[in-house]
Amino acid sequence: MTSKPTEQIAAERDESGDEGSTEQVLTPGRVLDHGRYRLLSQVGADKRCNVQLWRAKDGVLGRDVALTILVGDRSDAEAASGARRTLERAMHASTFNHVGVARVLDVVTQSSSDPTGVLGLVIAEWTHGTDLLDLVAEGPLPPGTAARLLQPLAAAVEAAHHAGLVLGADHPQRIRVTPDGEIRMAFPGPMAQATSSDDVRGLGAALYLLLTGRWALGDAPEGLPAAPTGPDGNLVAPRTLRPTVPLELSTVAVRALGNPDSIGTTGGVRTGAAVLRVLEQHATFENSSASAQGARSTESNEVWRREDPKPDKAKRKKLMISVGVLAVATLLVVGWIAASLIGMFTETNTGHNTGQVIGETGNRPGGQQQPSEQPQAPATPVKITAGTSFNTSGDADAPQRIPNLFDGNPGTWWSTFAYKQQLGPGGISNGTGAVLTLDHAAVLREVVINSQSAGTKVEIRQVNGTPSMDGKLLGSAVLNAGDTSIPIQADSPTQQVLVVITQLVPSNGGFASQINEVKVSGSAA
Repeated sequence: MTSKPTEQIAAERDESGDEGSTEQVLTPGRVLDHGRYRLLSQVGADKRCNVQLWRAKDGVLGRDVALTILVGDRSDAEAASGARRTLERAMHASTFNHVGVARVLDVVTQSSSDPTGVLGLVIAEWTHGTDLLDLVAEGPLPPGTAARLLQPLAAAVEAAHHAGLVLGADHPQRIRVTPDGEIRMAFPGPMAQATSSDDVRGLGAALYLLLTGRWALGDAPEGLPAAPTGPDGNLVAPRTLRPTVPLELSTVAVRALGNPDSIGTTGGVRTGAAVLRVLEQHATFENSSASAQGARSTESNEVWRREDPKPDKAKRKKLMISVGVLAVATLLVVGWIAASLIGMFTETNTGHNTGQVIGETGNRPGGQQQPSEQPQAPATPVKITAGTSFNTSGDADAPQRIPNLFDGNPGTWWSTFAYKQQLGPGGISNGTGAVLTLDHAAVLREVVINSQSAGTKVEIRQVNGTPSMDGKLLGSAVLNAGDTSIPIQADSPTQQVLVVITQLVPSNGGFASQINEVKVSGSAA
């Protein structure tokens, strides 16, 4: 007698109903969707909607993926309807691209090859890094670090809501922290009844968790302490638990959470943009070069430090005195250098014996007249009135978000797609960016770019007719986190300028960058 393979026996048991619960069937090594996805390890579970969260291996493409597995009784009409609604929402989200959300790769409805209790799958990119609960296992984070880590997720929530989507970012085990030190929605697939207000509450709960190590939205997952409430039944503010938490961060966390008994309200904070603004004000970037190493070395990196710094008053006093002495010494040296330069130029341009200025007409050797330089007109801000996408491959990155580059609001942004390869020769594109149109022709002097994608390489090129990478290079820079000033060497007026990214930064196993704002200064033509 020929024995049947173990997986075939398991499948037959599933169809006959002899196997127990879905939890017993979904075990590491089990394969789903006609053998394509092999379960590796369970990351968590969202018991509110009968969802299991797994890391799995895609047998076709040979890569790890994140599986949001909807489980339940197929004969239960309500459960089946809720699963269909979740799968529909996930399908719509497959067109949404943002560094703060894992990209949805596929959505699979129930399959005859899957266990009886599986109602559908949402397959997304696997987010390398660490679990959000592991991040706070040893205690809350410094407030500035917490604000910085949460920014990408808050930006993603705001972008998704503008696109008419709901992320479902209100469960801690659906969120992970990337090796670059950014919090990301790792398991897409919102509950059927989820609303945009739930996403905002999720941001408040995530911030509360990072600041206090406690979960403040519904039942806390096993092993995670719940947020305390006061005698009046209201949530205790993070600042009450940790006095070092800034008032604004504490307030926005509580107000974003709102009143759980009042559906549809968020305590005055109703958008991801409102949360993002406060996060940007308090985010700290003490060591931007170390941030990318944060998830790789959790022992020595400042990014993952658990305790708040305790200021040493004596050291601060000594430091202030030292700085003051250094400032005085610097002023004296600068003054001495300035006096020397003035004396040198005076001596050079004045005749020692005749007292006549050599540069005057008739006194220059050979009778030649010394040409005088025309003073350069002062640079002033030049308004950007329009913009269009640019990409050497022809496929524009987020063209609908180009106006965010010059809307005057650093809280909005334009971002590239998530590239699998770095830009450059041999890649899918040599450069991506935008052609910006000015309200009048000007001789450009400076371009200031606001971005949080430190390490991004940007070039500023002149546009003469059709924009291309062959346009004259006016300036270039490697962006910092925040504002980066790029001096422009232009000798003729222009009314269009190409801002093009030539190198992206690593992000979630790929490459991506975002630019929040572009400002241009120049002199009149």
